[in-house]
Amino acid sequence: FPSQTITGNFASVIHGLNVNHLTDQVIQRSKRMILDTLGVGLLGTSTEICHKVIEYSKIYSSDTSSSIWGHSDFRLPPLYAAFVNGVAVHSMDFDDTWHPATHPSGAVLPAVIALSEAFSQKKKISGLDLLLAFNVGIEVQGRLLRFSTEARNIPKRY
Repeated sequence: FPSQTITGNFASVIHGLNVNHLTDQVIQRSKRMILDTLGVGLLGTSTEICHKVIEYSKIYSSDTSSSIWGHSDFRLPPLYAAFVNGVAVHSMDFDDTWHPATHPSGAVLPAVIALSEAFSQKKKISGLDLLLAFNVGIEVQGRLLRFSTEARNIPKRY
């Protein structure tokens, strides 16, 4: 495959991942990351910025909706639910961190959960599928971080 581009190789690796790649160690670490992110996100729902984003997002509606963490009476289209829940996680800034500067779970988990809720009852995904989607998102973010010259320069800027 020497003639394959970096992007092509990247896409092939990601496309080839399946639940059989989830080792017991990956599953346990993923569950811990998810639990941590949910906890931080629930705490973040009480922040001023999260309240502002929720108020702003109330103008959006759709036949398909996903939950807003900590607000059982309020749902949004999946895109906006992921955005609000992501803001909640990041507003506390206690979620997991890689060096240089990125918070992998806070970007991935709200999107994965919002999308999983948007599937019809006939197409509901399993817990393993959710863990796979979460790990694919983490893998994509990690590889993009590794490829990024911008990310490598972050420590020099501060």
